[in-house]
Amino acid sequence: MTVRYYRDLKPTFTDRSQWALPTVLRYHAAERPDSVWLDCPEERRTWTFAEMLAAGERVGRSLLAAGSEQGDRVVLVAQNSSQFVRTWIGTALAGLVEVPINTAYEHDFLAHQVSTVEATLAVVDDVYAARFTEIPDAAKSIRKFWVIDTGSRDTALETLRSAGWEAAPFEELDEAATAAEVVEGTLPLPEVRPQDLASVLFTSGTTGPSKGVAMPHAQMYFFADECVSLVRLTSLDAWMSVTPLFHGNAQFMAAYPTLVAGARFVTRSRFSASRWIDQIRESRVTVTNFIGVMMDFIWKQDRREDDADNPLRCVFAAPTAATLVGPMKERYGIEAFVEVFGLTETSAPIISPYGEDRPAGAAGLAAEEWFDVRLVDPETDEEVAVGEIGELVVRPKVPFLCSMGYFNMPDKTVEAWRNLWFHTGDALKQDDDGWFYFVDRFKDALRRRGENISSYEIETSVLAHPAVVECAVIAVPADTEAGEDEVMAYVILGGDAPAPTAEELWVHCDGRIPSFAVPRYLRFVEEMPKTPSQRVQKAKLRTLGVTDDTHDRLATAVRA
Repeated sequence: MTVRYYRDLKPTFTDRSQWALPTVLRYHAAERPDSVWLDCPEERRTWTFAEMLAAGERVGRSLLAAGSEQGDRVVLVAQNSSQFVRTWIGTALAGLVEVPINTAYEHDFLAHQVSTVEATLAVVDDVYAARFTEIPDAAKSIRKFWVIDTGSRDTALETLRSAGWEAAPFEELDEAATAAEVVEGTLPLPEVRPQDLASVLFTSGTTGPSKGVAMPHAQMYFFADECVSLVRLTSLDAWMSVTPLFHGNAQFMAAYPTLVAGARFVTRSRFSASRWIDQIRESRVTVTNFIGVMMDFIWKQDRREDDADNPLRCVFAAPTAATLVGPMKERYGIEAFVEVFGLTETSAPIISPYGEDRPAGAAGLAAEEWFDVRLVDPETDEEVAVGEIGELVVRPKVPFLCSMGYFNMPDKTVEAWRNLWFHTGDALKQDDDGWFYFVDRFKDALRRRGENISSYEIETSVLAHPAVVECAVIAVPADTEAGEDEVMAYVILGGDAPAPTAEELWVHCDGRIPSFAVPRYLRFVEEMPKTPSQRVQKAKLRTLGVTDDTHDRLATAVRA
């Protein structure tokens, strides 16, 4: 059988010198100025391509007027909103670097990311402003905040100002045209090139803190155009995303593809399984995306006679619950389910062909026109035979398709790119026909509810309890298909402090660890299996899995 590859990708913008967000937006603002791009039903507001260009230029000039220089980082901590999108667009037009941070992060998690990028400006929802006053040293590089009003803006402004920061309402960013120093012509926006840094998105750490992936404009464009090809997106489509815009899944794998294709992007503040099909109809959505257990949650909703009466054509699911694909297609009248295997660091080197039935569990075929893709022995980097499990390693065939490394972490960059291949840490296998299948993770990262989780960061937070002397965090299988991982912590107690119960340790975690990362399972043990060099053998812990003496937070909550 001949090995197959994914060869459907034909870039929308064929000239690679145009692979930057300002170029793409300006093209569509000229070609289709009155067509709606951003659709925010909850705000009852839309923005055409021309309106978004104007709004983005106002925001960009305001950011530059605050003393920023091209390449400076702008931290963004906000829920989905038009303000989030306008900030993202404005930073790109100004040649600045967007750093979206998970809204669940606070304390050490937030401090690490803010200090790593050495941000100079910040745009935040009012409800997150006080978190920065708790990390003054980490946030000392920030000169000014703009606050998005969700109901407590004035309090947030006072909190930030009392802590010594300059702070202003978000509306100030959108009123730049009234300020003499930013009138067009006196503060021109810079030329933004494909190789310029666009964003720093943090991904999970494995043996250390989370790492900021430095994404150039060309990579963000290409990742988006891969999604255009994946779902066969056109200017007649509307793509709805309900996942957070601080994730790549929503930003450069949903919003940006619509910008590339000249389509409409519909953003909602959160996922609602019960409202999902109504939202699809209300916003005339033709494409949407699922992560984690969203597909399972929707499937479990009560059936309606008119489920199939909707415009939805394609679902991009990562991962895809294979057993639900056929039933979901029939129930909702969906034409295609598609999937990729990609990382923030590498774009998507593995893509599934549109409308084609894949072997069960297959993620896709190698996009070999754009990437070299190999499966190798993780110890030797020697390629493994077809059918054998190996670590996925990737390198681009075109400049700037992959990240520029980990921001301010040169040692981690060199480690990940050893032998000039990016090492994903993911275990895959490939069949004789060329289909790739995800098997497991070689690294200690976890993924739960669509969120990447660093075991190291969770362990550090649990170890902050005075009675905990050792902690090892692992992934155990979720109890729903495509549910990815559940978090389990092995804990050794000791010292002079009173030994906590499982419930008390969960209380300790709340507030220190993002809610999605708090271990569902806790198991107290006397010792852990270790290597001769005293590294915990997490593979053995994963083999043990959930045992009879394991505490389950979900079961505890049900009993309560």
